[in-house]
Parts: sequence; structure tokens; C-alpha cells
Amino acid sequence: MTIRASIIGASGYVGGELARLLLFHPGAELAQVTSERLAGKPFTSTHPNLRGHTALQYVPMNKVEPCDVLFLALPHGQAARQIDRFATLAPRIVDCSADFRLRDPAAYTRWYGEPHPAPHWIERFAYGLPELNREAIRAASYVSGVGCNATASNLALLPLARAGLLDAARDVVIEVKVGSSEGGASSSDSSHHPERSGVVRSFAPTGHRHTAEIEQATGLARVHLSITSVELVRGALATAHVFPREPLTEKELWRAYRAAYSAEPFVRIVRERQGSYRLPEPKILAGSNYADVGFALDEASGRVVSICAIDNLMKGAAGSAVQCMNLMCGLDERAGLGFTGLHPI
Repeated sequence: MTIRASIIGASGYVGGELARLLLFHPGAELAQVTSERLAGKPFTSTHPNLRGHTALQYVPMNKVEPCDVLFLALPHGQAARQIDRFATLAPRIVDCSADFRLRDPAAYTRWYGEPHPAPHWIERFAYGLPELNREAIRAASYVSGVGCNATASNLALLPLARAGLLDAARDVVIEVKVGSSEGGASSSDSSHHPERSGVVRSFAPTGHRHTAEIEQATGLARVHLSITSVELVRGALATAHVFPREPLTEKELWRAYRAAYSAEPFVRIVRERQGSYRLPEPKILAGSNYADVGFALDEASGRVVSICAIDNLMKGAAGSAVQCMNLMCGLDERAGLGFTGLHPI
């Protein structure tokens, strides 16, 4: 049976990536795409890479018909305010915003500056990172999106956390370097090309909201997250500095990373002895759902540096969302997502 899927808020970058994946998905059909501002205009007017592959036009939200899976790609806060209505349109929902990522309403209030609009819905959503929450996603009707910076950070830390090598009371410092698409499709003074081009800009040295997702996923209490904008369009590179409970050897680290990821379809361990691509780099992941994870050991201090590279629009958003749809609908988890990134680019 073909899954009919629609996208609410499809004019942005995440909506465009969702459409690209669904149009070529072997088990899905893209039924409708919405935009209030662009209603009546061709979908390809904002996503020209899909010319010749769809004749869909944008419709307003009040014209959306029932479907099998509804993807929400709305600005933060809007999905939660309309979730009762959206739930009448489809038995399964994947929300790509931050509205249902955090389990604790108090944490939402702290990090997003207002009370949660629909706290009674929070427990109905499973957190949408398959590598962390696969079985809950399989059983869920509602799945939250993932933060791109949190995804890269969580995948960097997951092998060490699962192996019990981290002390929850010790500090973990994470620096994430990100491309300009993380800021979304709407321009601003800081994203204007003459201002953004060539930058290495400390965008959020402290206080980034994705800190809450990392703490929730890993159980760590002292996470220090910094975000730096760099000269990329797509991509996020998380570099996590951790001090394990006890000194570790290279062999022990390999064991932990292989135990975490050897069976994961979209995570690759990258740690080569030589060559240009010895450790993860987001550039070669552009357009793919893969995450590359690697590590380095500072034997003198005992510090472990764990690194994860992703495409922020794919594994950090639309790719993980479609991966969740596959799990929710009983499909092969890899369906429609098996392609690699490009090289060179």
C-alpha cells in the first residue's frame, strides 16, 4: 500500500527536503503541500530543483485533505497551537519543529520563554531520533522532530553514554559549527550575503536551546554548548570534549563506538590513519541522511574528543523525519534514504 503524505508549511528548506524525499520514496506519495502566502502558486516556484517531478501547487491549510502521514514544517510554536486540528487530518504526525521535543513542560518554558501551548500532548510524542529511540518511534502515532545541533551532539556522545563511560556530574563542552541554511529560508540582517559570506561567527556561545535536548537524551547535567556559523550552506559539525569516569584506551573507545553503531544503517564510524578525510566532515554528507562519527584520544589528559558531521537539513531534520515515517509505517527504515552525499561539491 502506498502511503499518502502531506506537508504543512512546505515552502521552507525543511519542507523542500521532505518533498524531495517523498517524491522519490518507493512507498509514499506526496499528496499536498501548504503555504498560506504562496497558495495557488506552483510548488517548484520555491523548490526549483524539483522541476519536472511534481505539478503540485501550494494550498492553504484549510484545504488539506485527510492523509496517512502529516509532516509539520512550521515555525516553532505553531504546531502545538493547532495540534488538535492537525490530529484530525492523519493518524500519524511527524512534527519537525521544537514543539514536542522536550519531555518536561518546565524545561520548555525555560528554553523557549513561554508556557507550552499544549502540555497535555507532550507525552503522546516520541522523540524522533531513531538511533536513540527506535522502538518507541515504531509504536508511536506522533513523533517529534530533532534539533540539528542536538542531533550531531547526541550522536557524538551516544557511544560513550551508552557504554556508561561518562560521569553525569562532569562538564561536557560541545562546539558545533553550522552552515547558513540552519537559519531557515527567511533572510535577516545577519544572513544577508555580504554579511554572512566568509564568516566564522560565534552565533550562540552560550544559552542555545538545543542544550536541553542533549541533556534529555544523554542524561548529562553539565552540558556546555556553543554554536559557530561558518562558510557552509549545509552542514553541522559537533566537536564534543569529554572526560570519562576513568582513563580509556583506543581499544576501549573502538569497542564503545562499534557497539553503538555497527548495526545502524545511517551512522558511519570515520577514523582513518591518513588521507584528507580522516575524521567526519559535513561537506561530503550534503543531501544525504548519513551521520559520520569519529573520535580522538588525548592520552596525556584523558580527554576524549568525539566528532559528528551531518547535513543539518537531512539527518538534522527532514531525513530523520522520513526515517521515522518508515519506522512508524512498518517500512524498511532505509526506504527512500539510501543515497550518499556528493564528492566533490
